[in-house]
Amino acid sequence: MAQERRFATVLLFLVVAMMLVTPAFAAGVSDDSFHDWYGDIHEQIGGESVQNTGLTVFPTLMIPMGGEQEGMGTAYTAVSRDASFLEANPAASSRLDRTEAAVFHNNLIADTNMEGAVYTSRRENLGYGLGAKHLHVPFTSYDDYGAQLGTARYSETVVAGNVSYNFFRGFYFSGISLGANLKAAYRHIPDHIAPGQSAAGIMTDVGVLTRFHFLKPYSSQEPNFSVGTALKNLGPPVLDEPLPTVWSTGIAWAPLRPLLLAADVHVPLMPFSDLPPPDRSYAAGAALTVTDFFVVRSGFLLMGGNPRLTMGSSIQVQEMTITVNYTLDMTTQLSAFDRFSIQAAFSLGDRGRGERRDRVRTLYLDSLQHFAVGELEEAIYLNRQALALDPSFEPARETLAMAARMLDLQNRMESIRLDEDRLIPDERLRE
Repeated sequence: MAQERRFATVLLFLVVAMMLVTPAFAAGVSDDSFHDWYGDIHEQIGGESVQNTGLTVFPTLMIPMGGEQEGMGTAYTAVSRDASFLEANPAASSRLDRTEAAVFHNNLIADTNMEGAVYTSRRENLGYGLGAKHLHVPFTSYDDYGAQLGTARYSETVVAGNVSYNFFRGFYFSGISLGANLKAAYRHIPDHIAPGQSAAGIMTDVGVLTRFHFLKPYSSQEPNFSVGTALKNLGPPVLDEPLPTVWSTGIAWAPLRPLLLAADVHVPLMPFSDLPPPDRSYAAGAALTVTDFFVVRSGFLLMGGNPRLTMGSSIQVQEMTITVNYTLDMTTQLSAFDRFSIQAAFSLGDRGRGERRDRVRTLYLDSLQHFAVGELEEAIYLNRQALALDPSFEPARETLAMAARMLDLQNRMESIRLDEDRLIPDERLRE
């Protein structure tokens, strides 16, 4: 354990060092050279033909706070396994194994930053959560002589409440999760910049998520394939401007135990506006678990003709997980310390689910031992105890039914034998 802590400390140091050294190293490459190179990629993928962008309000809704969602290029609709699920698929809170609290910081462009926080928990099949994020952009005005006249701050704030439920959960099938977010957003624009432009809006997200075993070459109880879909930011226009409503659908597959691959399609919608929707966007991501406390990720997002490449990693130290991401796109400045995000997530326990799960498995394995030697009554007793703790543990239910049938058969056979033994003396007396 001490060796793992030392190794985690070294990895954390390397990640932080990379964050500090990358801008300095990239200073040898001019921003013009980088943007020319990235612009060539932009043209090759058809970026010049992109239309209908920038027609919606509250762009904050389309900027991820950070975490694993950003690290996988937003290909997260079917993954949704940490606190960043709140922006990807509201159905996932009923599947998270542990109660989690997370804080986010995303350094976007120059002085533009986003702060966020999420809390999520689960009680059996019911999941719930609460989150918020705040984007702030400082402005400074100068006169013709360069003297500072004043400062102002543009900001957007989004608050979300989440609830979801996992239906049909069992031992062999993980269930189908349905969830929803109710969100409120507020945009503050100082009157001396643009009077009458501050506004508020309300919207909702709905999502579906399921997981199952598919093309799985290794043994594990955890499903390796996920499918999810979510309709996000559905609500009425704000000051006659439509919200950035998006329908996202994704899949995730773990072909190997430590490797996770994911892909999403994001389809913009304009349900309450006559404006044409923007082009659809595509995302792909991968996560590799190097050790049980260190994960590396990469993702690619093509949205609005702007190719976005993200690299990130997570390090777990006891009950805290630190996730760092770095993004390259057309807005990245290699000579500036920006386009970094960091998340600190704190595990707050699992409400005893892990201990209960271990207890159920112990009872079930003990019942199998008694069943194997013909101690059926003890096997029935142990399986009933297991089902009292977890009614969805189907192997215990199956073993209980089998043991009950065998015990009933034994009792009937014993009853027939006793009747025969009783009849034999009576026949002898008649003789």
